[in-house]
Amino acid sequence: MSVDVLQLLEFEELLALIAGYAGSPLGRLRVLALAPGEEQPKVEARLEVVAEAREYLRAQADSSSHSSGKSFGESGFVLPLEFGGFTDSTSLLSKLAVEGAVLEALEIAELLSFAEGALELRGAMLGARRRFPRLGALAGEIADFQSLLRAWTGKILPSGELDDRASPQLHRIRREIERQRVVILSSLRSLMQSLSDDESPQDVVTVRGDRFVVPVRVHKKSQVKGVVHGSSSSGQTVYMEPLETIELNNELVRWREEEAQEIHRILRQMTAALRERAEDLSRAAEAVGLLDLAFTCARFARDYDCVIPRFHPSPGRLLLQDARHPLLESWLRPKRMRVVPQSLTLHGEQCVLVISGPNTGGKTVTLKTVGLLALMAKAGLPVPAAEAEFPFFDRILADIGDSQSIHESLSTFSAHLLNIAAMLQSATADSLILLDELGTATDPEEAGALAVAVVERFRSLGAYTLASTHHTALKAYATHTPGVLSANMGFDEQTLAPTYQLEVGRPGSSSGIAIAQRLGLPVEVIRRAQEALSSAHLEAERYLSSLKTEEAAASRLRAELAERLAALEE
Repeated sequence: MSVDVLQLLEFEELLALIAGYAGSPLGRLRVLALAPGEEQPKVEARLEVVAEAREYLRAQADSSSHSSGKSFGESGFVLPLEFGGFTDSTSLLSKLAVEGAVLEALEIAELLSFAEGALELRGAMLGARRRFPRLGALAGEIADFQSLLRAWTGKILPSGELDDRASPQLHRIRREIERQRVVILSSLRSLMQSLSDDESPQDVVTVRGDRFVVPVRVHKKSQVKGVVHGSSSSGQTVYMEPLETIELNNELVRWREEEAQEIHRILRQMTAALRERAEDLSRAAEAVGLLDLAFTCARFARDYDCVIPRFHPSPGRLLLQDARHPLLESWLRPKRMRVVPQSLTLHGEQCVLVISGPNTGGKTVTLKTVGLLALMAKAGLPVPAAEAEFPFFDRILADIGDSQSIHESLSTFSAHLLNIAAMLQSATADSLILLDELGTATDPEEAGALAVAVVERFRSLGAYTLASTHHTALKAYATHTPGVLSANMGFDEQTLAPTYQLEVGRPGSSSGIAIAQRLGLPVEVIRRAQEALSSAHLEAERYLSSLKTEEAAASRLRAELAERLAALEE
């Protein structure tokens, strides 16, 4: 799929919206990396995993409303899943792959925590694999890390220091360090008692350069034989290491060096153990990421009332029932407003839909909704609709919005034509074509003729085509050409406001003057515009208005007939 179409239909913005439902960085990264797939079986397989994840969430919600004391096998209860503890371990696994590299304690703790979380996730998914086989298969890619965890769990403290029990040698060394520390402190405190007076510093013992020292007033410095390790900021106090504790401090430094060597040995040993399982950890990270991706999509589907789309073999069918644009819905929700859902059906014999109607009536949104939902389906994502079926489009081509380029000295009309020319060259019978306001920014009569010719070309290819227009020529073409459906975006004649409802079956009026009146243009301007309209245009507008009236009357008659038939059958 071309980058231009992905940008035009705001696919990256959609991925950012869905990524907000991710439980971990692993899932978020996989959401943001999604792209429309080229192979239908792989896309369908991904959708099947998402469908299972959505069903798992439903089962989990049901389980939470009952007793949690029963296992899955006994009563169908499922365990809650938690992805929040997983971090992106890519950099650590890359470091682990470097032979000779030694991980820091906190880095090792992070990988051990990941292995523990992955093992818990594996247990939960494998316990439910009979009901959720695809999720279970993903979880089956996570290795059993029990032996690794038994050997090293608990040996690193939350602070990143090694626990005393990390090895017998470390435990012995730290006992010696503590013993030596007690001896030094006892010796220094005895010295300080001999120097004690009202002018002595309050702090008895401190540390300078890993050596225990005592604070001594400058005027008493001569009373203490030893090494000076600095002075206070005021210069009134010096920090001295008495001669009698120098050897004790030296011994303490030696023990601390042994401690550092033992810590390094343990970290090297831990790193080696993790390196032996590096491949398993990488596969586990991939599996956790895919599971989080599936449940991210499932949570999005639950929140946006999505359906798992279906694909039909060529020539297929394009069916959307109560479809909504997810980005528009996310924008309207905080305002407590709702998206007007759209429904349409196109198939091999009727694969072109021409949409007319008022400005600001929702034509562009309808095209973008169809295009974005088609991209979502090809990316293996659930779509916000009550029902969704798509052909497996080989490409989605779109000309939407103002394509004017100052840099390339292109007018809006020229830029649109260049884009459409490229679309005509690359389109196939398996393509989805989206054309917004076809034939704008030039003479209306010529533009209408060009619009008809372009749509007819796409129709002759057999490509699924949706085109919005204000041109009477294209509206007439849609009304009288086999295989082409006409539709309009609803407009309330009483309130002079669009209803944003797609009505398939007849063209619609642009209602430009009516909208101008609603938006407050002066009455004399509106009257002058109405007088300037050609008789042909007025006749066409009256015809469209009468069609709407007749359709409404026909709908009422059909409803009455249905009621009478039901009464007759009864």
